[in-house]
Amino acid sequence: MSVILATIFFGLSAPLNKIMVSEMDPIQIGALTYFIAGIFLLVVRQSPLKNFILDMLDRENDAEVSIKPSDYLILAVTAILSSAAAPLLFLRGLSETSAVNAALLLNVEVFFIILLGLAIFNESLKLKDTIGIFLLITGAFSIATNGEFQHIILTQNIRGNLLVIGAAFFWSLDTVLSKFLSKKRDLIGISAIKSFIGGLILMLILLALNMSLSFPFEMLPFLFSVSIFSIGCAFILIYFALREIGSTRVGSLFPLSSLFGAFFAFLILREPFGGLQIISAFIMILGIFILYHK
Repeated sequence: MSVILATIFFGLSAPLNKIMVSEMDPIQIGALTYFIAGIFLLVVRQSPLKNFILDMLDRENDAEVSIKPSDYLILAVTAILSSAAAPLLFLRGLSETSAVNAALLLNVEVFFIILLGLAIFNESLKLKDTIGIFLLITGAFSIATNGEFQHIILTQNIRGNLLVIGAAFFWSLDTVLSKFLSKKRDLIGISAIKSFIGGLILMLILLALNMSLSFPFEMLPFLFSVSIFSIGCAFILIYFALREIGSTRVGSLFPLSSLFGAFFAFLILREPFGGLQIISAFIMILGIFILYHK
């Protein structure tokens, strides 16, 4: 439930980012959203809500209280990978390939997560798990292409496609390495540090490119929504899910963000959400049922 809620928040960011990118530079959006997310998480961590949230996430009191220097190293590496390197690779790749190709290639992240989870944590997959993951990815492919698979051209724009695959690999590496941090009790503080690092790196890139941080005031609600829900809350939910069910099962549910992205695009941008999207949704729900049915 935690990771599915996170994919709902990820899906919400798709139409909101689409609105902002018409008025703002993508690097500027990334820098501001991650920095605002860090501030939000820091405020929560200093508020009376902190202990309530952490007690709810650590009901059995078996999380690690201490944070070692090696944990900070992993935190820095994952922040650089997921909040700076991966977004830059993806945005650059998106400028050199089609949106359909990029949406499809991002699903490679699931396979990277499974392979890394098997290699690092010896996490296992049963036949039913493989079938469930296949159905989830099939539904995501259908939504990404709107059923028009003839528009997939992966033999052209090779460099752009490779950049998107590189971004997917960095995001998958972040998910798997974050399993080490998920054992810590202070998931709010870890998420805040991760957000700040990503935001600061992207701000430094903006300054190096002599770009401004100023933006239209009407974009503020979208910035806050993405920062609070799609980054701040989602980070905590993903860390908790990694602690409970492992990186392989967490990563296998990421394609759901495509479904929720299409649904929110229908609600917010009035983009079509018809029979194909409904069928794809049922395919993905069936995949979840098979994946988690005991």
